[in-house]
Amino acid sequence: MEPKVKTIIEELLKKLSIETESIELVNHQILKRPIFVVRSKESGLLIGQGGEHFTAFNHLVRKLAGKQLGEDETEFSVDVNDYQESMLNRLRAKAKIMADRAVSFKSSIEMDPMTSFERMLVHTLLESEPNVVTESTGMGQGRRVVIKYIENKEPAELAQEF
Repeated sequence: MEPKVKTIIEELLKKLSIETESIELVNHQILKRPIFVVRSKESGLLIGQGGEHFTAFNHLVRKLAGKQLGEDETEFSVDVNDYQESMLNRLRAKAKIMADRAVSFKSSIEMDPMTSFERMLVHTLLESEPNVVTESTGMGQGRRVVIKYIENKEPAELAQEF
């Protein structure tokens, strides 16, 4: 998969007239999927305001890979100058604060609407948190994560030991 996806990314960037410094493959610990990290001085064009271009670029690369390599070969992401990594760090901090708030107030906390990818990250980041469960609610662009307080829920690591 690696050389073929890298070639797809290179060809797409060439058609977009965007110069790259490098494209490297890393395996992400949290996402549990390969990430193709693109380094470019023209990252603003690939990221866009609020990450709009970034989301579209990822979608387009995965669609091209699915068409050329088969749908089961699309379990990867593309990052541009660590934009996704910084987004993950911000989302991790926000999810932790919201989970702590849910536990403190012993209630449900609704997060702002987010993309399916961001929702998946929040579910993954909080799955091992004690006393909270997450679920998605809403429709379309208004879909969001609700962090619910659950009495006596053990962290996933502890539950697996028993």
